[in-house]
Amino acid sequence: MPIRPATPATRLSRRGFLAAGAAAATVLPLAACSSPIAAGLAGSALNPETLVFWNLFGGGDGARMQTMEAGYAKQHGGSSSLQATTFAWGNPYYSKLTLATVGNKPPDVAISHLTRAKPLWDGDLLDPITSDDLASVGLSASDFNQKAWAAQKTDGKNVAIPLDTHPFVLFYNVDICQKAGLLDGDGKLKDLSGMDAFESALAAVSKVTGGGALNVANVSETATPWRFFWTLYNQINGATPFLSDGGAKLTVNEDAYNEVTSRTQKWVKQGWLNKGLDYATAQTLMFTGKVGFFMQGEWEISTAQSVKGLKFGMAPVPQLYDKPATQADSHTFVLPRKDRTPEQRKQAMLFIKQMLEQSMTWAEGGHVPAYMPTFDSTAYKKLTPQSNYAAAAETAVFDDAAWYGGSGSTFENTVGAQLALVQQGTSPATALKAIKDQLSTYLNTPSPL
Repeated sequence: MPIRPATPATRLSRRGFLAAGAAAATVLPLAACSSPIAAGLAGSALNPETLVFWNLFGGGDGARMQTMEAGYAKQHGGSSSLQATTFAWGNPYYSKLTLATVGNKPPDVAISHLTRAKPLWDGDLLDPITSDDLASVGLSASDFNQKAWAAQKTDGKNVAIPLDTHPFVLFYNVDICQKAGLLDGDGKLKDLSGMDAFESALAAVSKVTGGGALNVANVSETATPWRFFWTLYNQINGATPFLSDGGAKLTVNEDAYNEVTSRTQKWVKQGWLNKGLDYATAQTLMFTGKVGFFMQGEWEISTAQSVKGLKFGMAPVPQLYDKPATQADSHTFVLPRKDRTPEQRKQAMLFIKQMLEQSMTWAEGGHVPAYMPTFDSTAYKKLTPQSNYAAAAETAVFDDAAWYGGSGSTFENTVGAQLALVQQGTSPATALKAIKDQLSTYLNTPSPL
């Protein structure tokens, strides 16, 4: 194959070279859930009319995404119109995407968490999405949840198109909450806003179960402790970013940190919150009536729905402090940087538009649609319990921008591990010192992107 001459769009800059090196340092074996990709770092040539799409969706999300992909393919002449490949979630996926883009072999469209899209942009790995791009397929900024839309803007540019918001939410066992007197006349959870009301509810549930009230997974699990902490921390007036200056400074408000971590330990000592449970056990105990509450990402709706005879509900995490806030991220569509003809750019935007138009399929899996025509539809409002926590998208708080941050990142793994230990009994001060020590390397290392 002839070597393609470098152009301004494809020449490997120092930044791109360092980005590739950083990605290569974290590459792990990649599990592709579809046929081997031909538009990555190796492979045979594709039909130029075939759109190449990469994502990281497994489980129920993966099945729904495949349904949506089939919907697109049906409109465009069959399976030859789309090559969609799923890679391993987290750092392996983002490493693959980085390497493919630096090597000028990226997909036409890719999925990125919003919190990971910003570092990709900083690494000069994404093409901006202009107002003209949106208008070419009948989209505009007003078509999207404004919280997510504002969050994706970076350097005044649109770097991603939100598909959803996926917030941390409260699952509740209907039978237990009914016995505890916590349901209203419609059988939904009463308003538990305010620390006194929520702690009274924990005590009431604990009386019914004879044990625990709330489960938050924290054994062999780092994402959940972080989501739990970040939700409550951001409800406190004066809570500052955990990280600032793109991850160069640790700026956590230690008073707010101490309040949340001390409260966590109080709940454990009261017997209301689990001391140590892995992900699967934490949710199973709620599903089987051993606890009344379970906090997790809304995507576990599919698991709950699969449990025969389980009556459950879902609600936003209550406002316990000064203001509503919910840890969240968004799955977004991005355009990896590459040479595109106007026709190819239009094709990529049309794919995104037609996937957005299938957002009801995506919403069934729990994610709150970011595409407002779906969010505002009668069909979505009738979709329960999904629409019951839709307001959480309006109080979403995304992770701070950092080259080592975002969903499934080094930051989340590092900080989440220490917060998990706090729940298990480590002092908040000891955990914070460990966080500072372990993050110091990243704080003091300039972004390689």
